[in-house]
Amino acid sequence: MTRRILRPAPEGVTRAAFFDVDETLLAVKTMFAFWRYWHERSGGGPDHATAELRRLAATGLPREVLNRRYYRRFAGVPSKDLMAGGLEWYREFSAGPAPFVTEGVAALGRHLADGELIVLVSGSMPALIEPAAEELGAHLLYCTELLDESGVLTGEVDRPMIGAAKREAVFDALSWAGLSAQDSHAYGDHASDLPMLDVVGHPVVVGDGDPELAAKAAALRWPVLSAAAGR
Repeated sequence: MTRRILRPAPEGVTRAAFFDVDETLLAVKTMFAFWRYWHERSGGGPDHATAELRRLAATGLPREVLNRRYYRRFAGVPSKDLMAGGLEWYREFSAGPAPFVTEGVAALGRHLADGELIVLVSGSMPALIEPAAEELGAHLLYCTELLDESGVLTGEVDRPMIGAAKREAVFDALSWAGLSAQDSHAYGDHASDLPMLDVVGHPVVVGDGDPELAAKAAALRWPVLSAAAGR
């Protein structure tokens, strides 16, 4: 598991706040939004790859499997080109009229102002998530790391940062900073975030679009934030 340290932990930090990214902080599924940008930049044409992923998702294929299939489409791409493309996409996206989940970003801002450790945990890739993490002031980033050989992507990943991997990221960050899970907050919008939400003392749900997560939030009286997009 790769721990990306973006800035030092706050001096005297006593708590951490963990955030999923897609539809928790950013008002899109970044991988699909970026693929449209990348596909059009590469010449466009029928987008058979996304149609196939959506078809497979409808069959109930696990997100971890879909995640790996998505990244295989970048096999043979120079790593530096993907990073440059991701930064270009993020700059264009974040300049739009409603790029952020406003209540999620506001919550992050409050935790940051209180001197807490801000950790982003995402199944998306560094090229897309690192620019957002930098802008939002995160200290640590855990995401799906793409493998390369001599600077060229193989199409494979180390491990999708989804489900149980998010729980492991929480414990890795807490161990690194010497903090308690019971004192920590975590924010997510999908049932695949439950392994992360279940291990902290203060889980928070963003939106009501996932029935499994919404049902658990109602049963356990977890706070629920709006997923409305804005700036």
